[in-house]
Amino acid sequence: MKIWQAILWATLAGVAGCGHQSPIQSNVIVERGEVVLRQPSAPDKPFIEEVAVPTAPIIAKPEQPLIAGTSPMEKPVQNPEAAKPVPPPAELAQPVNEMIGDYVLVHFDKLADFAYEVPDDPITDPKAKAIIEKNIIPKAVTDFHKKKIALKGFMLPLKVEGGKITEMLIMRDQSMCCYGTVPKINEWVSVRMPEGKGVKPIMDVPITIFGTLKVGEVLENGYLVGIYELDGDRLGGPIDL
Repeated sequence: MKIWQAILWATLAGVAGCGHQSPIQSNVIVERGEVVLRQPSAPDKPFIEEVAVPTAPIIAKPEQPLIAGTSPMEKPVQNPEAAKPVPPPAELAQPVNEMIGDYVLVHFDKLADFAYEVPDDPITDPKAKAIIEKNIIPKAVTDFHKKKIALKGFMLPLKVEGGKITEMLIMRDQSMCCYGTVPKINEWVSVRMPEGKGVKPIMDVPITIFGTLKVGEVLENGYLVGIYELDGDRLGGPIDL
């Protein structure tokens, strides 16, 4: 074969090869007859990027001071009784009675502060006896039994000897003396003065009677007529209730 024929065949072969196109590789570099592999392109960034949320820094809690006698791992035991107030001594908790000399000052607010039913029949009747036994006089009142007291109230004379009052009722209210209001059985005290020691009448004003109180049912001819009696010692002048 001649040289020009070889060149012709080589040219035709090149033209035939160009007819079959291979994919275009834009980043293929040919250098010194060697093919360098394609470099991986950078990935496309998303349209919306996720931003990392910063986390709050962790702040260490200050260590609590240790209580003497406890270890770091042990918590001090709280005593629930420590928060409760200390009750006052028994002698301070009890009310202190007001005194006038050797006599305890007593008011009808205490003597009449309970209900007491009075039967209409004599104590010999079983029904009347059951009613009386059902009544209870509070201990706050029976504690004054046979005690020296000073009682404030209004005088209602019952017996006069030589111009002096020897027997009387001390009433809680003035209306019981003058206006016919029927008092309750615990709203009056029957008073007897010693022989020869009657007192002058003092009406329509409050007085104070001094003496020894007796607490309990008082019977006359089998009927209940009272629950308070007083052995009088002396009579005080008009005072404010």
